[in-house]
Amino acid sequence: MEKRNPKRPAGGYNLDTARADRFACPYYRPLNVPTRKSAPHKWRFPSRIRPNTFTWRSSPTAVARVKGAVAEITAVSRKDRASAAEGAIRLIERLSPALEHVNSSSGALGSAVNRAIETLAPIISAADVPIAVREEWLERLDAALAADDVPYIESLADYWGELCVTPQLASTWADRMVDITRMALSPDKNLRGHYYGTSACLSALLRAGRYQEIHSLLAHTDFWSYKLYAVKALAGDGKPDEAIALAESLRGPRTPDRHVDLVCEQILLDAGRIDEAYRRFALTSHQSGTYLATFRAVAQAYPSVAGEQILRDLIRQSPGEEGKWFAAAKELGLYDLALQLVQDSPCDPKTLARAARDHTERDPEFAVGAALAALRWLTLGYGYEITALEVWTAYHAARKAAETLGQATEIQTMIRGLLASAQPDTFVRQVLGRELELI
Repeated sequence: MEKRNPKRPAGGYNLDTARADRFACPYYRPLNVPTRKSAPHKWRFPSRIRPNTFTWRSSPTAVARVKGAVAEITAVSRKDRASAAEGAIRLIERLSPALEHVNSSSGALGSAVNRAIETLAPIISAADVPIAVREEWLERLDAALAADDVPYIESLADYWGELCVTPQLASTWADRMVDITRMALSPDKNLRGHYYGTSACLSALLRAGRYQEIHSLLAHTDFWSYKLYAVKALAGDGKPDEAIALAESLRGPRTPDRHVDLVCEQILLDAGRIDEAYRRFALTSHQSGTYLATFRAVAQAYPSVAGEQILRDLIRQSPGEEGKWFAAAKELGLYDLALQLVQDSPCDPKTLARAARDHTERDPEFAVGAALAALRWLTLGYGYEITALEVWTAYHAARKAAETLGQATEIQTMIRGLLASAQPDTFVRQVLGRELELI
């Protein structure tokens, strides 16, 4: 009589049960069961950025939608670089047809598109795709550049070498564009003219390492945006000092000094000459919209340099504007220096009043100094769009910090004396006059 395995069901093996048992094991992976692929991302921006979507007065809306599209692509790039690159190309193809009727005289839209290109180009370059796919992408981008009549996406050409990724593909594209580029840059007036692919050709030649051809093409022009490639070619050829000398020689009314400084600084940094880069170019190449932003930019670029040294160098670089660096000194915790800066050089009273308010408990002595400085510069007429709120903020911060220090009477007397010496029609005196019994 046949012996039956006690673990085996009487009716024979149940295939469904056995399969379920196998899948219950965390280490079992059947070879014949396909893995589920993630669904492709469904882009939202194509429905919002279409040809003739925006009218003449739609600049704010257009700027917001461009920024939103870039944010969407950037988010996808964290998970799927190839899909993000495809989305980036789709957006670039749509920009000029969508924006061609918008009033861009304010510069906000052009700046938004340039920042978009600056963000999207590295995403496209970083995608790991077959060479055939990248060639197709480059063809589409080239067609978009050729049709860019306004133009909006012309800065894309400056990234062409990086978009090609490999020197071989870059060299192929350089061969394709070099003859027209040579005519566009010819000294013969009958031949030269505008060619949308000039910067793309130079960028491809740079990526391919064909430095002598770059020098030959640019022998008869001093136009900075093109001559920049000659500077980079010298640097790439292991001649950083000659590259910097060439860049310095191109300074002039049509050449932005800050751009020259940035290029020269990067050449020295790439050569490992960090101290020289800081000494010669750091303080001028990172100028930003505010003094605090400038300090932060330099500090971020040179983490090896102490923040206090950077700040003191920046102060020394801008005589007569010492008070403008108050916020940077405060951020570093250099409170004594911050108050010293605003003694003889003006600072925005709003900045001083906020600093006083925020430090009444943490550092009351600093808060008193900042509040008194705010009231002093207000009585002298400094500040833009000052309201009673700023005046009361500085006054109450001074009173509260003074009480903490046990100097309420002395500080009140100082404020009264400060306002008593001001003209009767001074705004600060009008706001605080009744409080200080000056009215």
